[in-house]
Amino acid sequence: MTVATEHRAATGVGTGVLERRYRRLLLGYPRAYRSGYGGELIATLLDTAEPGRTLPSLRESLALVVGGLRTRVIYSTERPAWIDGVHLGVLALSIAQLAMLVPYAATIPLWAGLSALAVALIMRGRVRLALPVVALVAVKVCSITLGQTWLDRTLLPVDPDRFWDGGALYGGGGPVAPMIGYAVVVLGLLVLAARGGRLGRRSWFWLPAAPLLTGADPAGLDFSTGAGPHTMARVGLEIGVLLLAVWAGHVAQDPRWATAAGVYLVPVLAMYAESLGAHSERDLAHLAALIFLTALAAVMPYRAKRHVVL
Repeated sequence: MTVATEHRAATGVGTGVLERRYRRLLLGYPRAYRSGYGGELIATLLDTAEPGRTLPSLRESLALVVGGLRTRVIYSTERPAWIDGVHLGVLALSIAQLAMLVPYAATIPLWAGLSALAVALIMRGRVRLALPVVALVAVKVCSITLGQTWLDRTLLPVDPDRFWDGGALYGGGGPVAPMIGYAVVVLGLLVLAARGGRLGRRSWFWLPAAPLLTGADPAGLDFSTGAGPHTMARVGLEIGVLLLAVWAGHVAQDPRWATAAGVYLVPVLAMYAESLGAHSERDLAHLAALIFLTALAAVMPYRAKRHVVL
């Protein structure tokens, strides 16, 4: 019998609304932590709750969310830092690549499906299985950017589905930036596969990133034509995740999140370099923000260590 069960038996609270809501908030904690300490934590929260209350207070909710994130950060440092950072960066980049293909899924369903499969395999740590899948998608993307019909008879240009606005797939840029992005993913998977050993499984919390990125212009942000909701969602997600990387590096004194940010930044730099001189001031401000936050994420772990030593 768990601590929470004993508490219910003693007080007659049962599976009340407040307890269920506390348990939902605890989902931010790693499963191992919830198994070991979740019942005791819930029992303490129920003991200190005001009679008749059915909603956790705002202060409690924020404390549990932040505590869950902090605990996940600490638990994640059990894996080798640079390997884990490469794995995380490759996953983030593969999710962005999948999001680029989703608006064109009706025209290229096979390749959008293979891209989704690659994301699932990378997320579960099955990098050797993901490698040939990513390589196939990379060849097809290269053929689309070059105006070729390799691997299947795709009708070019690839226009978006009727539910989406926008131009042809990779129609606003050259082949260099997309192929550098896929080359980074393939190289990262090769490194992870050559290392051997079991990789950690990533949380399913990464999946909502794909719909947030879906519909953003695959050739770039193109702020000059107006920042639409898809563009702003992409920018907000990138900035938010990089801020979390800075915070996580400070909390854990660990550079793995900076490594992941660097992996993601490489194809972004390639995209800007390929269209050098064609970007607006807001495009450049976006790039400067990504570079600054990535550099800050790289510095923060060592800054935190220095403060601890002092």
